[in-house]
Amino acid sequence: MASAPTPQPLLPVTNHEAAAGSAPSSGGALSDASLAAPAFRLFLGRLNDTARRSLADRRPWTELVDRSAISKPDSLSEATSRLRRNIGYFRVNYAAVVAFSLAASLLAHPFSLLVLVGILGAWCVLYVFRAPDQPVVLFGRTFTDRETLLGLVVASVLSFFLTSVASLIISGLLVGGAIVAVHGAFRVPEDLFLDEPSSGSNGNTTNRLLSFLASPGSGV
Repeated sequence: MASAPTPQPLLPVTNHEAAAGSAPSSGGALSDASLAAPAFRLFLGRLNDTARRSLADRRPWTELVDRSAISKPDSLSEATSRLRRNIGYFRVNYAAVVAFSLAASLLAHPFSLLVLVGILGAWCVLYVFRAPDQPVVLFGRTFTDRETLLGLVVASVLSFFLTSVASLIISGLLVGGAIVAVHGAFRVPEDLFLDEPSSGSNGNTTNRLLSFLASPGSGV
């Protein structure tokens, strides 16, 4: 009597439709979540490179605080000429002085500093480094890019003028600017072997300082 044929083993069946339907959702979520990371790293890289190139143009601080080169100007025109030449020579050092004055003004008021950090963080998370195809969803409502931008502008204006952030920033800039103006007017620039900066050099300096704001595809 012939034996019954051996049954073939059952192979697992993969539901390709289900797999194809679930893979894009998880992959899309991961890609949307990681789109902002390269842009943020690129921004930090540009900022670091710009800071290094700008600091390379700074002058020795001993020249800035040289007491033997301090004298009272004879006239307003001489003070203006000194200030113009000193700004061209000590521009990076003067920028550091103004930045230090602004930082000291904010550090003396921690609440205002937290408000400013919160505003900057909101701009970075909700607008600057947000993926273009990832809308802002708050309280179950989806906001367009225009609505998000308008909300950030309104929130920034209210935060600046309903708190002391704006007054602290203005006072810090004024104090730093006053220090620069007084030093530039009383510092004798005869020992500074540098001609007055031309418009081209000023433009190059400005481009270097703002190069970290360029778009990733601009090639700057």
